[in-house]
Amino acid sequence: MKFVDEAVIRVEAGKGGDGCLSFLRAKNLAKGGPDGGNGGDGGDVILCAEAALNTLVDFRFQPRYRAKAGQAGAGREMTGRRGEDALVKVPVGTTVIDEETLEPLGDLTEPGQTLRVAAGGRHGLGNTVFKSSVNRAPRRTTKGTPGEVRNLRLQLKLIADVGLLGLPNAGKSTLIRAVSAARPKVADYPFTTLVPNLGTVRISAERSFVMADVPGLIVGAAEGAGLGTRFLRHLSRTRILYHVVDMLPIDGSDPAENLAALEQELARFSPALARRPRWLVLNKRDALDEEGRAIVHAACKAVLPEAPIFEISAVTGEGTEALCYATAEALEAQRAGELEDPAQREAEAALQAAIDEDLLARTAEARRQRAGADAGEEDDEDDNSDVEVHYVR
Repeated sequence: MKFVDEAVIRVEAGKGGDGCLSFLRAKNLAKGGPDGGNGGDGGDVILCAEAALNTLVDFRFQPRYRAKAGQAGAGREMTGRRGEDALVKVPVGTTVIDEETLEPLGDLTEPGQTLRVAAGGRHGLGNTVFKSSVNRAPRRTTKGTPGEVRNLRLQLKLIADVGLLGLPNAGKSTLIRAVSAARPKVADYPFTTLVPNLGTVRISAERSFVMADVPGLIVGAAEGAGLGTRFLRHLSRTRILYHVVDMLPIDGSDPAENLAALEQELARFSPALARRPRWLVLNKRDALDEEGRAIVHAACKAVLPEAPIFEISAVTGEGTEALCYATAEALEAQRAGELEDPAQREAEAALQAAIDEDLLARTAEARRQRAGADAGEEDDEDDNSDVEVHYVR
């Protein structure tokens, strides 16, 4: 199945049913009173998180969702039926943003969680409502109000505890294959990972955590080089970031310089995300002797002095067990601290809010770039009316 992590949809809630103008007509009752009923409310559009879904690809083919309108009222004070809601299933981890205002409407992070994104219209009133002692035969009714209409941007963010960051061919996919059941593609050329991958690392029957692997970054990723930084969104919910560093890069580059470049690209994408705990995972230790490893270790330590360092070989599995156990303990300590200490819980919430603000700013920037590209396309068509131009996006 094709992996799609962003989509724009249009949702239309149902219109409220109109109120009824009616008077009672019955045998032996020449002048019955008003008996027009109220209309029914329009249906809502509701998003529901579904654990079985892992992509937004379906929304590329079905971008419009409409709830049912409420039924009009009827005589004998009969109220119209309420419109049926439109229930739209989305993957767990979906963030919902109003496309026009860029207002975040909510996150669906738990299976079965729901979010009302468009409210149905209110019902109209029948003439029975307006009956009074001085107006015994009212002919006044009201119409149902329109339902909300919105264009929404859905963004999928994977739910993971640990995120893998690194340059292409640093060994991220090999690492996640070594410690989990995930089987991403591994090859000896760059950008073999084209979409994010999730893997569950199981320490014991009761202890586990989820690891996310995203496509590698290169220098200039913030400007769109390589695959850009769009997949970094999937690391926004993680608690720990692994900086996976190749200790002996095949291109002869310096591991410490690669690490510094990675840090720079991360900070440019989201300064708040760069405040997450980062661990240095020096990969391919089996390719160097003890002296060579010590040199790389010291150089990388100088770039990130506060970060814990683990030397591993993702191919042989050497060092991965210690890394996974230390990660599980750190995650458990974080969760326990947030449960016991309100200040730590508030700090975590504030950091996550800052990360979300950075991502929202990135979304606004991307929209401006798309608008500029569309304007440029129109200008080109005006200036070169005899030339057929094909744009690849």
